[in-house]
Amino acid sequence: MKVNYDVNTGLVPAIIQDSETNVVLMLGYMNEESLKVTNETGLVTFYSRSRQRLWTKGEESGNTLSLVSICSDCDDDTLLVKVRPAGPVCHTGSDTCWNDSNKSDFGFINKLESIIQDRKENDSDESYVSSLLKSGINKVAQKVGEEAVEVIIEAKDENDKLFLNESADLLFHYLILLQAKNYKLTDVMQILESRN
Repeated sequence: MKVNYDVNTGLVPAIIQDSETNVVLMLGYMNEESLKVTNETGLVTFYSRSRQRLWTKGEESGNTLSLVSICSDCDDDTLLVKVRPAGPVCHTGSDTCWNDSNKSDFGFINKLESIIQDRKENDSDESYVSSLLKSGINKVAQKVGEEAVEVIIEAKDENDKLFLNESADLLFHYLILLQAKNYKLTDVMQILESRN
């Protein structure tokens, strides 16, 4: 891998990203020696500008960064370092140096889960989700079963639009079932990841 270190400092910025969640955790700087040590040990090592020495992340806190991969950008003057963090990354105790949570973000699915949770906690006669949850776990589970059968039927036909619509209905009702059981999609994802 080619790296264009800064001609004045001998350093290159290194963006640190969680390999599983894709959350950006921190920014550090590497020189040629710290990059070599990182590759050799599998633990991310920086050049500390304030300490004027090599510094392996977690050498004091134990919150190390296990190397997954390193690549350089289009100009070879910035590194993207994908890692598996062992604990919070920031010295403040936060998951990231921007005080963000290091969790998987499923985008619209997270928003949909929040809406379902709100309907669960704030009962409304005008809400389909509230009324379905109020009808009990058997009814919610039955609805998931009905939607699954409809997906199977549409999968055998040639109408992709109907198949996708029924698939959306199935996922929506499955999210409701998870909430009825006091779980979220991340709980299921953790099990899938543990099987990998």
